[in-house]
Amino acid sequence: MFQKVLIANRGEISCRISKTLRDLGIASVAIYSEADEGAKHAKAADEAFLVGPAHVTESYLNIDRIIEVAIESGCDAVHPGYGLLSENSEFVQRVKSAGMTFIGPSEEVMKLMGDKAAARAFAIEAGVPVVPGTDGEIEGEDAAVAFAEEFGYPLLVKAAAGGGGIGMKLARKEKQLRKAVQECVRRGESSFGSGRIYLERYVENPRHIEIQVFGDSHGNVIHLFERECSVQRRHQKVIEESPSMMMTRFEGLRERMCDAAVKLAKAANYTNAGTVEFIVSPDGDFYFIEMNTRLQVEHPVTEAITGLDLVEWQLRVAAGEKLPKSQDEVQTCGHAIEARIYAEAPFKMFMPQPGRITDYKEPSGESVRVDSGVQGEWDVTPFYDPLVAKLLTHGEDRTQAIERMKAALGDYVIGGLVNNIEMHKLVLDADAFRNGEVHTSWLEEWIKDVPQG
Repeated sequence: MFQKVLIANRGEISCRISKTLRDLGIASVAIYSEADEGAKHAKAADEAFLVGPAHVTESYLNIDRIIEVAIESGCDAVHPGYGLLSENSEFVQRVKSAGMTFIGPSEEVMKLMGDKAAARAFAIEAGVPVVPGTDGEIEGEDAAVAFAEEFGYPLLVKAAAGGGGIGMKLARKEKQLRKAVQECVRRGESSFGSGRIYLERYVENPRHIEIQVFGDSHGNVIHLFERECSVQRRHQKVIEESPSMMMTRFEGLRERMCDAAVKLAKAANYTNAGTVEFIVSPDGDFYFIEMNTRLQVEHPVTEAITGLDLVEWQLRVAAGEKLPKSQDEVQTCGHAIEARIYAEAPFKMFMPQPGRITDYKEPSGESVRVDSGVQGEWDVTPFYDPLVAKLLTHGEDRTQAIERMKAALGDYVIGGLVNNIEMHKLVLDADAFRNGEVHTSWLEEWIKDVPQG
């Protein structure tokens, strides 16, 4: 096992990784920017080093400086967390070239799954269902329009190198399609350095359901069941839960989706933690959309229903050990719900609301978990994602998990900062959510009709 691990991240996920390292007796090294000096995640680690100014490109994406810190502090491994450099294949190569272990999959599979068009083609070859669309990438507006004339609308234009809901546009007619192609090419070039795009049939009112997978270097790949992530804004998740109510409506759906996820991971010789994401139609048909080659934001949901520590699993697998459990040994218990607490204004198009926290008190109680990266008298800056915390509750069933979440939200105090706690309370009481009838566009449609007050 490792002696010292650098955490190449910030905020709540850095705190989360530090906890498991501490539990395993492994020394931890945090990094921080000038804007994060004195941050909770820096205090949570055994050591912490400044890596640059506030802007992310000069600090948390500064590969040279991060590698330098890892070497100088004597680390033998690097954990990337999620976001930032977690799916950057160059960073993986640099870590390995410096003689350290990268806690995640190989750079080869990261490159493959990071290219959405290539991942789609790979899924087809592996026998995993994908949304009907172009066979590969498509060039230019005219080619897109020609495809649409034969294939039909609505279509989703996607940046081949995109991710996190960025570089996706819906088109229901030619004028919208031409504009969508232009925007996705431009966004792909600015955000990912590539203007390549492809087209898919737009599935109306889909559910977003993902399967947690884990592989080791001994050829073992298993799944850790599903997470439902259909409550979203701007294609980004806000509430996640497990198990999904969809699984009780269509016989054998869970088994088919989990089998498909494992099949894909095995075909890619996947190691460490990964998530295979699908959309599911109202009729129960499911389609692969992407694979995230890292630990997910919402991994605590899986930890709650399985009783496992996924960060510990990551460390053990990266150290060359076999998966701690076989597929048959992984069991689930109860229901878990996670609400992402953001510094944003839900009733103003979910706009980020950076500001200063003047009073802060986290909820506690039976089956309540809070993963946060903030503290009292702390600034949520405009430089980074406005995630304040992840609030999770677990219950014997969905009803109990929801009631515990409502109580925990009622006890959460975040003074001085605009946030989405009240929105979460309203969502939990909404008939569509209670009845398990939400889809990926539901939140943005529903909130328009919610009285503000």
